[in-house]
Amino acid sequence: MLKVIGAGMPRTGTTSMKAALERLGFGPCYHMFEIFIHPEFAERWLPLATQPQVEWDQLLEGYQSTQDWPASHFWRELSDAYPEAKVVLTVRDPHRWYPSLRTLLQRGAAMAEHSASMPDSPSAGMPPAIDRMRPLLTKIGQHYFGPDFAVGKDLDDQDAAVAAFQRHTATVCQSLPADRLLVFDVRQGWGPLCTFLGVPAPDEPFPHLNDSDWMGKAFEHLHTTGRMPTPFQP
Repeated sequence: MLKVIGAGMPRTGTTSMKAALERLGFGPCYHMFEIFIHPEFAERWLPLATQPQVEWDQLLEGYQSTQDWPASHFWRELSDAYPEAKVVLTVRDPHRWYPSLRTLLQRGAAMAEHSASMPDSPSAGMPPAIDRMRPLLTKIGQHYFGPDFAVGKDLDDQDAAVAAFQRHTATVCQSLPADRLLVFDVRQGWGPLCTFLGVPAPDEPFPHLNDSDWMGKAFEHLHTTGRMPTPFQP
């Protein structure tokens, strides 16, 4: 049963939010990294590429919260399915968000190109689970960035991307009552999040994970070993 639903776009602090929610007792938290860790989860998502509804209790069995795509794209469906759950929309300066997202997509494009040119190579290519997710991830991306978006393709129009970010933020804010929605920048720390969720703030720094340096090292590790690490591993 979900208690917290993430509605933020990728690269808006969703990895830090996963760690924070789990620290606050709202874990496990479903994040894209769950699909890296459990490749079999990809199959649960594939029906959503062609049909509008799934059994959310089955798809998210065992999880109390969500962050990041693909789950955060379905914030509206999840908020309807779990009317008692709180919704957290993570945000950041969209002009700083864009280059971070673009770098992530460019790295994904490089992996996709390698996968296409060397399909039998286990390293440097697209992780099989994410490769399986391409139809759904492409559909999600097209919802925000238009019909030309595809997994493995560069997002080179900054103005259009920033407009998509701002449009998404406005849509979420207009769709949910204020007492159910927190618009949250992870730089704000524990205070607003803990007040919103009704839990005490931990006596420790707010987690800050998945920065650009870590992402660079993670993709280097993927190129070397064929496995994508997660920032939650010791």
